[in-house]
Amino acid sequence: MKPVPIFIVTLWMAAVLSACGGDIAPGNTPPGAARTIQAPVAEAQISQEAVRYEAVATINARTASTISAKLMGAVQRVHVQEGDAVKSGDLLVTIDPRTVAAQLDQAQAGLREAMRAQTSAVSSRDAAAAAADLAASTHQRYEQLLQEHSVSQQEFDEVQSRSRQARAALAQAEAMVEAARSRVQQARAALEQATLARKDAQVVAPYDGRVTAKLIEEGDLAAPGTPLLNIEQEGRFCADLVLPERHIQAVQIGQKVTVRVPALDELEVAGEVGRIVPAADARSRSFEVKVAMPSDLPLKSGMFARVFLPIGGAGLLMVPETAIVQQGQLTGLFVVGEEQIARFRLVRTGKSLGDRVEIISGLKAGQRYVSDVPVTLQDGMRVEEVR
Repeated sequence: MKPVPIFIVTLWMAAVLSACGGDIAPGNTPPGAARTIQAPVAEAQISQEAVRYEAVATINARTASTISAKLMGAVQRVHVQEGDAVKSGDLLVTIDPRTVAAQLDQAQAGLREAMRAQTSAVSSRDAAAAAADLAASTHQRYEQLLQEHSVSQQEFDEVQSRSRQARAALAQAEAMVEAARSRVQQARAALEQATLARKDAQVVAPYDGRVTAKLIEEGDLAAPGTPLLNIEQEGRFCADLVLPERHIQAVQIGQKVTVRVPALDELEVAGEVGRIVPAADARSRSFEVKVAMPSDLPLKSGMFARVFLPIGGAGLLMVPETAIVQQGQLTGLFVVGEEQIARFRLVRTGKSLGDRVEIISGLKAGQRYVSDVPVTLQDGMRVEEVR
């Protein structure tokens, strides 16, 4: 193959360049018109928004009890298990009643003995009263005889002494009767206590509810105060939270608040502040607040919840969520200038209120931005406003 002459190649390149329409400076591209896109544009404004404090809360039953033993004895039978529903008066635990039965027999015998002692004391008092009456009559007759000089002074003194002794014996008999009556009252109280103790051997449910914990087994020794079961009332729950002291003045009894329960598919319900513990915790400087929950929810004790309490208002710069753009780890929005050119600007976001987001920095009031960003919008595009 023969080599192509150099001058022929030069002529061919010159022809190609002339066909392309002229010279192009190295590194420069002819400026073209910016692409246009239609999008809604809004002006950033500061609005007065209600400020809500978000508190972590725990769902607890409004009424919960630890059922304890009132007497000492072996646990014969536990009639319920964890999770069982119980009605008021249902039998929960049976404690060996033999010790109680022995105490009851002893109390009954003590009452009988005290009543016999009382009867004997009354008889002695009656005899002493009769002797005192006789001694008084005799003393009165001897006084008359002494005035008539029919008896000696010594005989009168002896009668007078016997009258005094009879009165002393009557007073002693009266005291013995009172003591016997006191012993009867004590014996009756002991019998009543023993009777109640016999009832305490049968531990029953104080109200309708559900057993949440069994703390004792059959054969264990129960003593007064020994925890047996935990029971909570169903259908009545509250969200317990702690509130810093700087917000306590903004919360009142009966105030409506929003409660979110993540375990129930992020369910949001309206709760009501039911109780505020008046004393703050000295270490955390916070107050305990109980929020009453609706009764028609499938709540369980120990569930996690978030409570949103209104604590005032503040001016916030809010934009729609549709204006926020995520580009990797960057968060921003498109600001529209006077030339209707969209520029991507990084912003710092704050809290979310419904479908709006707070802008902390990166956007100022009065600036215009794309409120609903199209997927194809890019930095530098011209924006044609649409309503």
